[in-house]
Amino acid sequence: MGFDEARRKYSALGVDADRAIEKLKTVPVSLHCWQGDDVRGFDTDPQKPLTGGIQTTGNYPGRAGNPQELMADIDKVISLVPGQVKLNLHASYAIFEDGEWADRDKLEPRHFKKWVDFCRERGIGCDFNPTFFSHPKCDPLTLSSPDEDTRRFWVDHGRACIRISQYLAEELGKPCVMNIWAGDGYKDVPADRIGPRLRYKKSFDEILSEPFDKTKVYPCAESKVFGIGVESYTVGSAEWCLKYASGRDDCICLLDNGHYHPTELVSDKISSILAYDEKLALHVTRGVRWDSDHVVLFDDETREIAKEVVRCGIDRVFLALDYFDASINRISAWATGFRNFQKALLFGLLQPVEELKRLQDQGNFSKLMVMQEELKTMPFGDIWDEYCRACGKSLDGEWYPLCEAYERDVLSKRG
Repeated sequence: MGFDEARRKYSALGVDADRAIEKLKTVPVSLHCWQGDDVRGFDTDPQKPLTGGIQTTGNYPGRAGNPQELMADIDKVISLVPGQVKLNLHASYAIFEDGEWADRDKLEPRHFKKWVDFCRERGIGCDFNPTFFSHPKCDPLTLSSPDEDTRRFWVDHGRACIRISQYLAEELGKPCVMNIWAGDGYKDVPADRIGPRLRYKKSFDEILSEPFDKTKVYPCAESKVFGIGVESYTVGSAEWCLKYASGRDDCICLLDNGHYHPTELVSDKISSILAYDEKLALHVTRGVRWDSDHVVLFDDETREIAKEVVRCGIDRVFLALDYFDASINRISAWATGFRNFQKALLFGLLQPVEELKRLQDQGNFSKLMVMQEELKTMPFGDIWDEYCRACGKSLDGEWYPLCEAYERDVLSKRG
């Protein structure tokens, strides 16, 4: 059909396709570094098992084994995806030089200078996450541990991460979302549920007592329903995180759509939170029966999440991806998920939002249903192609051969 005809069809519905394209070009989406190395990081033994309810499956060749390889892989992904990329780091990706090493409670901003240099050279911002898993001091509890030395270690880690987040925001000139998630919980039915949650609250309070600029650093509380090894009880439940964030002006909620019961939909939660809070953060993933962190697809729930973000105010939501698949080419997985979420956001921006709202408010549910269904077969693909061209990136059908060439020339040569 072509872009001009597709644009005309959307215009007949009151949708400006050019404006949608220009808007999406300004919306940052955080690209998670941990897809490239299966959440291994650089601060402990790379062969260590993952803990905290996290698991990767597969052993596809080409995993990044050092900072240089990971940065090269991220560069490749950036070259394959349209839109405004932001980097998302975990604290375990600290880069040490000249034989230096610091434990997580002693991390300093300088341990992330190479990442700042990387981001500055590419004109992108950086979000940050304390790493409360895969460490000998997980007992297995961290911020909720009854052992005061253990709890203090992890509080100090969180405070160090506040300082690092402030550094990232100041150096790069872009806000830093600092997400606090810990997989604290119990495998079997606990005898005391409130004790760990009170300690968790105390730890969050102590972390957030570290001074930071609230216009530059946005701490988040991320919940989870359960994890491997913590099937019966998670300290940082949805209710806990929602109540904690709602009670402070220096913490916001982060919703990960893999962190709820399979029958719960994050697309239905976004408006509830934004009815009360000015900001919200999202981790977009794809859970299959559990928090399995599958590659994001252009599926129903991803589109519904994106539509709700657009309807509620796309500038009010911090967007990030969070999945890790070691069973397929990792660069392909990264790029597929990022491109699919970009598609979902563009699909949301191409909805005649005001007309659909009007039909709902008038109670004209017959026409509303018809319009919603017919929008699914609008010439969206032509608008997507134009968006990719506007960003100077490969169209669908063109980018994967570049990924295959990178695998042949780079990934296949790694040990």
